Amino acid sequence: MSQGSVYYPDYLKLDTLLNAQELESVKHGRPAHDEMLFIVIHQAYELWFKQVLHEVGSVMAMFADEHVDDNGGELNIAVHRLQRVKTILGVLVHQMDIMETMTPLDFLDFRDMLRPASGFQSMQFKVLEAKLGLRMEKRHGKQYYTSQLKPDHKAEIEALEGEQTLLELVNAWLERMPFLEERYWPKDGKPFFQRLEEQYVSSLVQGEEGNAKLWKDIFVTGSAERSLSPKACRSALFIMLYRDEPIFQQAFRFLEALLDIDEGLAAWRGRHLNMVHRMIGLRVGTGGSTGKAYLRGAMDSHYIFSEIADLSSFLFERNKLPELPVELKKAVGFGS
Repeated sequence: MSQGSVYYPDYLKLDTLLNAQELESVKHGRPAHDEMLFIVIHQAYELWFKQVLHEVGSVMAMFADEHVDDNGGELNIAVHRLQRVKTILGVLVHQMDIMETMTPLDFLDFRDMLRPASGFQSMQFKVLEAKLGLRMEKRHGKQYYTSQLKPDHKAEIEALEGEQTLLELVNAWLERMPFLEERYWPKDGKPFFQRLEEQYVSSLVQGEEGNAKLWKDIFVTGSAERSLSPKACRSALFIMLYRDEPIFQQAFRFLEALLDIDEGLAAWRGRHLNMVHRMIGLRVGTGGSTGKAYLRGAMDSHYIFSEIADLSSFLFERNKLPELPVELKKAVGFGS
């Protein structure tokens, strides 16, 4: 080979990668065949987590400069990269198929040798949840969340509580949307969102009366419990209602990509829960968690972008949407 040329095994650091599987069962003098599978699958998870963090980090950097060009390439790139994250999360779910070729008895051959190591100590997954927007106060079992980490890892996770999240960056992006400003709307009529509210309230059926208050809580007064501001929610609903307008097509796909990530994480947690139940029944995890019970609580409560999904409650049929003013129609078309 010529000097300076790239050699495949060296480029991929295969000597390091393929020798990074050290079986505890071998160290104990009781080799367990399936421990190799267990290690390889979890190392593959961590590599995919690294890639997901790479994609999410790049999207956060785009949004952090307080300018995302909806009419150019930036939002297209953000959507593409988040869709890649969705695909990777699908791969994580399907890796469970391989894991489940290991039977509970196969796992018991080496399980107790792993204590107190646990997937609960995956730093990358904790970092990912934190960067997406899952704050400590909203975590299931928050009192135990960093209890099993080394001090430096614990400090790293706690420091993320003071950093901006993707959810917060999305909130700021939505708040910057100008198309609900008064300059775009006729001054001789009711404000656009007041008209929408009246139309929405008139459409409620029996059992939905409480939604009238919910409208005000989400779009007018806001709530300390919610992550998205009323202004951001108004913009998000506007994008969802008028998604067919050229400038909103990618914005809508971006919001959909966020929901896809939530769905992908929930699918992975659900599949993990079922796999854990199948493998260890009702026993506690190797790290001391409650196993199945903890995983179910996390699956139910760790949705990050659920407030965007909530907005589907307030959609209208296309034929009932107010016509956009001419000046605004021009503004939301490409090349305006």
